[in-house]
Amino acid sequence: MYDAIIIGAGVIGCAVAQQLAKYSGKIAVIDRMEDVADGASKANSGIVHAGFDAHPGTEKARLNVKGSKMYGKLAKELGVPYGQPGALVLGFSEEDRPTLENLLKQAIANEVEGCRIVERDEILKMEPNTNPDVVCALYAPTSGLVSPYEMTCALADSAAENGAEFILNNPVLEVKPTMDGNWLVITERNEYKTRAVVNCAGMGSGVIHNMISSRKVKMIARRGEYYLLDHMAEIPFTMTMFQCPTKMGKGVLVSPTTHGNTLLGPTADDIDNGYDVATTRKALDTVLEKVKLTWKNVNLRPVITTFSGIRAHEENGDFIIGEVEGAPAGAFEAVGVESPGLSAAPAIGQELGDQVAAFLKAELKTDWVKPTPVPKSFRNMTDEERQAAYEQDKEYGVLVCRCEQVTEAEIRAAIRRPVGARSIDAVKRRTRAGMGRCQGGFCSPRVLEILCEELGVSPLEITKCGGDSKLLVGTLTQIAKEARPDEN
Repeated sequence: MYDAIIIGAGVIGCAVAQQLAKYSGKIAVIDRMEDVADGASKANSGIVHAGFDAHPGTEKARLNVKGSKMYGKLAKELGVPYGQPGALVLGFSEEDRPTLENLLKQAIANEVEGCRIVERDEILKMEPNTNPDVVCALYAPTSGLVSPYEMTCALADSAAENGAEFILNNPVLEVKPTMDGNWLVITERNEYKTRAVVNCAGMGSGVIHNMISSRKVKMIARRGEYYLLDHMAEIPFTMTMFQCPTKMGKGVLVSPTTHGNTLLGPTADDIDNGYDVATTRKALDTVLEKVKLTWKNVNLRPVITTFSGIRAHEENGDFIIGEVEGAPAGAFEAVGVESPGLSAAPAIGQELGDQVAAFLKAELKTDWVKPTPVPKSFRNMTDEERQAAYEQDKEYGVLVCRCEQVTEAEIRAAIRRPVGARSIDAVKRRTRAGMGRCQGGFCSPRVLEILCEELGVSPLEITKCGGDSKLLVGTLTQIAKEARPDEN
């Protein structure tokens, strides 16, 4: 019997878990994927939006602004890369000016600090690589950048350090109230009884909501596709460069990342399958065409990968946060958390976690353990720090990923974390091994070996990203026997 079960181990679910773990009680986080951050939380722009885009009076606006102000302190506590370079929303004709002025009015109404309209000369002084055809822009100095998957992993670790249990690779099939006033969460592997259930299931949150609520919601899967450029290429802009938004979203951007790459995208296409993260030639061509408006001299030669992510858009357009309307007591949710969901995550986690704790009448722990910050990466250490790390652990002297300068010590540490890596991609999200120019072509075999050593499993059990994504399907002897059964 649990006090609370959180469904969904994305950034929202893990933020709720970290907050709820500050209170007494037994909690669990259940997710269909084999790792945390394995849905939208691993595939987005990594922008901590300032809050000018959300309509005043909405939950999106309130939680965006509150959450963005929490990021600096939270990222420092967790040891997660974060920066605040600012953003420009570009207008390329006088027809764009009213849109930008309206965004400025929204920024003022939402109490976003420092926003103002800037003209062509100032824009080109700020960002010389901007298309000189630019006319004006909205400048938002508080716009930030974070590593979304590293933030999610760190939140999960902090929750686990304080007793939260993570039950992964276990899809939820049904949620229903019980006769004794509790809840039953039925998964592929087991049934779990709990006093409170918290729906943070991202694209699946609408399905779970509609199981238990008399007020139905409609979810729309909105796919965004991206190009990612190698960090070896010069970053063209210091800030995030937006274009004027449309009804489908904030538009195609050009942005640096916290790790020195350049990101181009996303598109915004509504699709039927909310878990289809394929990339398409048509959408990627659209990205390139629109990026040229911002950055005339864009060059795709440094592209190292393309990817896509799914935004869980609720048809009414706002976040649905709190107790589930039309459901028995003890049901809570975060539904329709699309952009700026990453920006709002700290605020949603704090408020929803506190709300569940109040329902449970749980008291704050006196022995709560502060987050253990993720150590500085070897790549970002000074020579003196590298020497000190090597003297403490000789495996800092073994470079496994050349592209991203990831050591064996860091890979083993990623597997040993409270919510540790169990797959090639899970190691990648925690260490960046495989995120460089060769995309894991050099380091993956050694990462697989280390996973086997640390987990005590056969190489045949290691996957790229869970499920059936096994890297190896058998030994040469086994394959030969299957190919020549008559010789057996």
